[in-house]
Amino acid sequence: MPLVRISLFHGRSPEAVRSIADGVHAALVEAYGVPEDDRFQIIEQRAPGEIIYSPSYLGIQRTDGIVIVHVVASNWRDTAQKTAFYQAVVDRLAADPGVRREDVQIVISPNDKPDWSFGNGLAPYVTVSADS
Repeated sequence: MPLVRISLFHGRSPEAVRSIADGVHAALVEAYGVPEDDRFQIIEQRAPGEIIYSPSYLGIQRTDGIVIVHVVASNWRDTAQKTAFYQAVVDRLAADPGVRREDVQIVISPNDKPDWSFGNGLAPYVTVSADS
């Protein structure tokens, strides 16, 4: 289960925000192997000054149209899946709602199976042995 936090500046329409969220989720399903119904997203719309970014780090020209996607996900995916996911996100957000490719920043924070509880205080990815 990935947990996705999408941070952007206030000012986009509700439809554009939903399109961004939908595009990120579709890319997770398509390129990252996430089940369709495994969707947990936090959308943060921030005021000016609450997102600070370099407008030219690594030679990439960013604007206030920046969208920062932070994915917390178990670490069982390889580099090829991660890079395919990055490309799928950028392709989808560029197509709809028209986010500049340069303005999409993605970071994945890996963790392990015991780090997840989906409710009821249970860790469903953990198998408890009789010795535990």
